[in-house]
Amino acid sequence: MAKTRKKKESSTALQVPDAQWLNLLESTELIETVPGPGRWLVAEYRPTALFSLKTSQATSSVGVSLVIPTPYAIKMAFVDAAFRTGLPDDDCERFLRSLVKVDVRIAPAKAAVVTNTFLKVRQESREGNPLRPYIPSIAYRELVYLDGTWLWAFDVARCDRLAATQIVRLAPHVNYVGKRGSFIQFTKAFRLADLDTKFTQPLRTESPQVFPTGAHVRQLDDFGPEASLETLSSFTSTKPKRDRHRKFVETIIPAGLVNTGPGFSEYRHG
Repeated sequence: MAKTRKKKESSTALQVPDAQWLNLLESTELIETVPGPGRWLVAEYRPTALFSLKTSQATSSVGVSLVIPTPYAIKMAFVDAAFRTGLPDDDCERFLRSLVKVDVRIAPAKAAVVTNTFLKVRQESREGNPLRPYIPSIAYRELVYLDGTWLWAFDVARCDRLAATQIVRLAPHVNYVGKRGSFIQFTKAFRLADLDTKFTQPLRTESPQVFPTGAHVRQLDDFGPEASLETLSSFTSTKPKRDRHRKFVETIIPAGLVNTGPGFSEYRHG
């Protein structure tokens, strides 16, 4: 059993990029249609509808919305695009695995206004009455109006050329992220050699860190080291496990709270 498991783990392990690939990223050579140099492949998106994505610790009825998508949500949006564009299941599985070690950083929109609202909803009754399956109730909801664009930066030095090419090809097909209805529009892709503090960064406690002028900290989720289509798909009964299939990272989001009032909170970036 141990040998079988070891063999399986080794077969799904991600290959370390070779020196030739790293050297290519430092050159002006194209990745699909995107010229270099730069290891960070950046996709720009313009939100075209209200955005909503609760933190993973939120309950179904109460939860605070983030002002940016998480790396997990972004990667799953690309995997969803892979299925919708007709890639075979095996290719989608390999693409998902190739994204596991890819670091994703996000630059927020220049402004985000969060509505803090209680809504009337109907939810399933606990009484089990077939004549009255749903009862009226209230729920707290946060929706985010965004002014500006998001930048999603992928560290393609952590994957291979095929995965980087697939990211470029699939980027225009990603049209929502977070909850359904949170529509976005792809505008362009480019590459950067380094990222500045306008992008998110993991919170470090072991060494000094440069904070942007305005920022707040949230726990964002990402793919864990053993993430797979079988565990992360919504259509399987297999439940993902923390730190194995899904990990959570304390992250500095470079958008500071600048204004609050009855029913809203305003964040500014830069």
